[in-house]
Amino acid sequence: MKLLLTSAGINNKSIHDALVDMLGKPIADSNALCIPTAMYGHPWVGPGVRAWQFISGKSENPMVDLGWKSVGVLELTALPSIDEERWVPLVRETDALLVSGGDALYLCHWMRESGLADLLPSLQAVYVGMSAGSMVMAPNIGEFFVGWTPPDGGDDTLGLVDFAIFPHLDHEMLPGNTMAAAERWAAGMQGPAYAIDDLTAIQVIGRTAEVVSEGNWKHFSA
Repeated sequence: MKLLLTSAGINNKSIHDALVDMLGKPIADSNALCIPTAMYGHPWVGPGVRAWQFISGKSENPMVDLGWKSVGVLELTALPSIDEERWVPLVRETDALLVSGGDALYLCHWMRESGLADLLPSLQAVYVGMSAGSMVMAPNIGEFFVGWTPPDGGDDTLGLVDFAIFPHLDHEMLPGNTMAAAERWAAGMQGPAYAIDDLTAIQVIGRTAEVVSEGNWKHFSA
């Protein structure tokens, strides 16, 4: 599976071009499924208008509104209650998964509960994450980002990449997300990490990670 891990969506030409390259065809010829689940676990987002804005492509973070051939909704909290044959073929056939921001641990919990986490490594789709949707791919997120608490506690996430992500670096609405804070966060992580701003993404193909940026970012070695 190919990963495009963003802080704030497909919001500049460099990230857009990376997505098209990973798809191997125009966005207009590609089908996508959007996953809003992470939004429900975050107190600043939650269910309601923000989730509708993401699903309908009216969010300020471009993902759903890129001109896809089709876009469907994959709600992870619903999947445990329906048969796998109702949704697994749909996921296997899609070209892209568009995964919203929100709470990374809440998203991780429902990725596991739904069975999507086990399915992800075998998919041919491009996984496009935003904020928490990107952070969930890491081995863990660090205490700085713990909000919703999973039943077993801790800050472990899926571990499908070997690095952690500090998103929204130097965001004007998040005064705590400074480079100094990112450095303190990275010092407490067990592996390599990236701090990325909203104009930056990390492209992962196989075992190779490459930064795609028109903004600011920093890599922290293990």
